[in-house]
Amino acid sequence: MLMTVAQSVLPPGGPGPLPAVLMCLPALPTIGLESLFRTPAIVTLAVLALSIVVLMTITLVQTHHSELIPPGLKYGVVLDAGSSRTTVYVYQWPAEKENNTGVVSQTFKCSVKGPGISSYASDPQDAPKAFEDCMQRVQQQVPAHLHRSTHVHLGATAGMRLLRLQNKTAADEVLASIQSYFKSQPFDFRGAQIISGQEEGMYGWITTNYLKGNFLEKDLWHMWVHPHGAGTSGALDLGGASTQIAFVAGDAGMLNTSDAVQVTLYGYTYTLYTHSFLCYGQNEAQKRFLASLLQNSSSGTHVTNPCYPQGYRVTVPMGQVFDSLCTAQQRPATYGPLRGIAFEGTGDPWLCREKVASVFDFGACRGQEDCSFNGVYQPKVQGPFVAFAGFYYTASALNLSGSFSLDAFNASVWSFCSQAWAELPLLLPKFNEVYARSYCFSAHYIYHLLVHGYKFTHETWPQIRFEKEVGNSSIGWSLGYMLSLTNRIPATSALVRLSIPPPAFVGLLTFFSAIPLMSLAFLAFLCSVSRTEKRSEHPLKHTVDPATSQSSAAASGWATALSGADCRQHSPASPPLSEPCSSCPCHPGRGIEAPGLGQDLPPLPHSKGVWEMQGFGGDAEQG
Repeated sequence: MLMTVAQSVLPPGGPGPLPAVLMCLPALPTIGLESLFRTPAIVTLAVLALSIVVLMTITLVQTHHSELIPPGLKYGVVLDAGSSRTTVYVYQWPAEKENNTGVVSQTFKCSVKGPGISSYASDPQDAPKAFEDCMQRVQQQVPAHLHRSTHVHLGATAGMRLLRLQNKTAADEVLASIQSYFKSQPFDFRGAQIISGQEEGMYGWITTNYLKGNFLEKDLWHMWVHPHGAGTSGALDLGGASTQIAFVAGDAGMLNTSDAVQVTLYGYTYTLYTHSFLCYGQNEAQKRFLASLLQNSSSGTHVTNPCYPQGYRVTVPMGQVFDSLCTAQQRPATYGPLRGIAFEGTGDPWLCREKVASVFDFGACRGQEDCSFNGVYQPKVQGPFVAFAGFYYTASALNLSGSFSLDAFNASVWSFCSQAWAELPLLLPKFNEVYARSYCFSAHYIYHLLVHGYKFTHETWPQIRFEKEVGNSSIGWSLGYMLSLTNRIPATSALVRLSIPPPAFVGLLTFFSAIPLMSLAFLAFLCSVSRTEKRSEHPLKHTVDPATSQSSAAASGWATALSGADCRQHSPASPPLSEPCSSCPCHPGRGIEAPGLGQDLPPLPHSKGVWEMQGFGGDAEQG
């Protein structure tokens, strides 16, 4: 094909003298632009350049202007079945995950009316009825076409842990009733389970650090990346029936096996110390405190309480104090579930602090730096901490939030606990009798737990932040639980919408890739022809007879003039001349007038060698 193209651009009758511009590109500077523009090479070069530009353009358009179609969102629902209430959370995350963990955000929260599910031990079939209102609202929050693919998990905490220890059959019946209810829901229910105290502490730590941005942050290109040099925060959770502490210990190798747990999120692994203290939630701790007051009272029915506000009186049945596994061993001999106990508040903050210390067994850790209370091992606390749930609500009642000093905390506690009962409605925006009477006890309890238990000092206390939520997400174990579950939920890849359909792109790529190849091949062919012509530019330069070397210049000049003379070249094959040879300008016996030169050239030498070198053949006499 290339030979055919070459023949179409060459003059007929042979290759002829082609300009030197058709030589290879390294020789172009020696040729001159005037010759270049008179050749097919310039057209070929233009086509080559244009095709390369088009090829690069369509490639850039295809790679840089393609539309990334997000794979959409996935949803998950977690029911936090605590000891005092149940809260429903709806979470969502992009279906395409970051290092196998979803980037989860809370989109909805609903508090179930009524007590915690452990309160339905005697009527387990009634436990799920309270969920109806919240679950109807959840159906509105999750798109209908995603209901079947949305996982629902119920996690029960310390309240159900206590019930299982006290009455396993009742605990199982409550969970079975809940599972039966969710089978009628349009969601993918993954079961109701009682999570351990260690899991509760771990999930609370995950939530805390996720919301604090210690796992992920967006860079300048809005991509999720692990923060450079990011540390972590410890988590302090105070529930109704238990309290948890979790943090990354300085020397993980020194941790006891029972208190060490590894967490892998977003491609990073963390080793935590986490411990849960059952019966040390603020509700169960207060029951134990009231039981101790009754034990130390001279009266079996009337007890003074230094932690209740002055002027407050209440009578509670013994069953409300002693029906828990946490206080079962403190039951008096005169115990009767319906028998009433009258408590009268005195509002004495000094005595309250002294009495609350009896809830803990600090003596079991006397002289041990790596021990909290009750003989439980704990490494030294370090770094920032976030205190949530009961910690936050108590601090908020004291008009404290965020970070503050231990002295500021004590001053607020003394001020609040010195108030009379009649003054509390003015101090508390949302007044609730049960909560209002308990805040003073909770404040002193938090002091002993953090200072004498976890060993926070005046220097390290300000590193604690008392918070309820970050952004629109509540701090608690449920978000960490959802994050952990997303590690097991398969990711969905993003789709790419190309600017040019694949078949058309392949066709264009092939076509505009072939053009440069053909152009280069054609240029290579022209270079080859040009080099051949240059080597044979004039035969006289290569086959001169030594015997006739003196007449070479004359022969060369004659040949040049002959090509422009107004006559035919004579050869043995030429027809006879129509006029005498003496008048023919080509006659070898006379000079040839070179047109435009005004002078005659010397007579053509009658050398046989010259004629043969010119390719005429035969004797010179035959001309």
